[in-house]
Amino acid sequence: VQLQASGGGLVQAGGSLRLSCEASGLTFSSYAMGWFRQAPGKEREFVTYINRSGGATNYADSVRGRFTISRDYAKNTVYLQMNGLKPEDTAVYYCAAGFFVSRQVRGYDYWGQGTLVTVSS
Repeated sequence: VQLQASGGGLVQAGGSLRLSCEASGLTFSSYAMGWFRQAPGKEREFVTYINRSGGATNYADSVRGRFTISRDYAKNTVYLQMNGLKPEDTAVYYCAAGFFVSRQVRGYDYWGQGTLVTVSS
């Protein structure tokens, strides 16, 4: 199983980025997908998840209304559209796959390598 995250970069506050995470080696439609982030010196924290069918999503309060998760079954890819970025969104962003949706790190079986998002003020 491999989760390949991409799309991170440097952006000014108020800007947008779209992260992608391509999954291989698993049956994509059988897994819930999540995004987490980890800022320097902090624990990894939940950002959002989407269930297997794509019909249910959940967001951390800090990103709700600014971030949107989606998935493309033809491309085995989950996306994170991030708008209205703030300096406090600076972190390494990780995608994850698990059988069930969860807001907990331990709820996921597979993890990507992370992609760095830096938001300048």
